[in-house]
Amino acid sequence: MLSNSCRYGIRAIIYLAGKAPDHKTGIKQIGADLNLPAPFLGKILQQLARQKILKSMKGPNGGFSIMKDPGTITLYDIVIAIDGEDTFTDCIMHDGPCRCIDRTKKPCPIHDDYGRIRSELTELFRNRTILDLVQKASNTDQITI
Repeated sequence: MLSNSCRYGIRAIIYLAGKAPDHKTGIKQIGADLNLPAPFLGKILQQLARQKILKSMKGPNGGFSIMKDPGTITLYDIVIAIDGEDTFTDCIMHDGPCRCIDRTKKPCPIHDDYGRIRSELTELFRNRTILDLVQKASNTDQITI
């Protein structure tokens, strides 16, 4: 459902949000700590920096840090920044928007069922903040980022 880019971005933001507010972490360190490929992760994090979710500083003391308050960044914000709105609008079977978005399309066989799931997913992503996830991750040994 979410691209690898999006999943990596979410993991990296949770990781960075768990650091001190102005702490900068280099891409190699983030990649090593999260066991993610640094070059690919670097492109994702630059994309999030362009969207003003992360700060990016170049140089020997540079790195990435959270730009916004983690309590104001939602999963929805990250998905939109990386994957776009397609996750929340496209039909699961057809290319392009679902019939609930584009009434000229014929509904797919699972339109009604998926429409309900999509609504619940959208609501979940809009209401779950990065701060929620950081707190949940720090309160349990079962969650890894």
